[in-house]
Amino acid sequence: MPLNLSAKLTSRQLAILESARAAGTVRIAELAHEMSVSPETIRRDVRPLVESGELVKHHGAVRPATTGPEAPFERRMRENAREKRLIARHVAAMIADGDSIMMDTGTTTSLLARELLRKSGLTIVTNSSDVARTLATVNGNRVYMAGGELHGDNGAAFGRSAIDFVVNFSVRHAIISIAAIDAVTGPMDHLLAEAEFARTVLRCGQQRMVITDHTKFARSALVKVCDFDEFDLLVTDIGPPPAIIEQLAVASTGVQVATDRQSAAPRRDAGS
Repeated sequence: MPLNLSAKLTSRQLAILESARAAGTVRIAELAHEMSVSPETIRRDVRPLVESGELVKHHGAVRPATTGPEAPFERRMRENAREKRLIARHVAAMIADGDSIMMDTGTTTSLLARELLRKSGLTIVTNSSDVARTLATVNGNRVYMAGGELHGDNGAAFGRSAIDFVVNFSVRHAIISIAAIDAVTGPMDHLLAEAEFARTVLRCGQQRMVITDHTKFARSALVKVCDFDEFDLLVTDIGPPPAIIEQLAVASTGVQVATDRQSAAPRRDAGS
């Protein structure tokens, strides 16, 4: 933070900066609730922080501005971090000690790996070096890491060798994250290699899950991952738009919305 700005900030503005840096992205309404003031008051407090380059404002929320050479994956880990953690916690509640899980690379699956540190005796198959590092050598877990061409952004392995490796496994839970989903195309990703690997992961699981936060709804990406009937459950933080709900129902694919109050055994709602 520039020194000449910090001397002028109020205690509430400092608290806003701290919240944004901790959460990655935080909504104006959440800040207003936490600080017991009106949203308009928060907007007035935020305005000089945006003008000075400390924060970026978008769609009723604020996030810290990038101030250094930060990798895109690391930055994405902070974006919508609260929502992604809710999803990760919800999915982790479905997984029992001793279960087998296959996961692709993604910020939400990386956060899921951190939630799974509460479990023991897991068998993990992944192409994500972050997931592998998080869960290997702890709690009696076994971790199988796919080899292949490493992507510098997320440190994950892709290519034919990665796919040939994971098809040897049949796991209880197959879990992928996505870049976009709409009612016409279904789940999508930006890169062909990522979409091909995610598609293969779904084919290796008994319970096939797509996990994504609401910002991916009605977005579009370059490559289709799968149809709506090629996975069993969508887990997100806000209910999908009606058009996506309709396609899930037609495919008999369930949807669950993660909330702050999680039950011990989340229920599976078929397409509604």
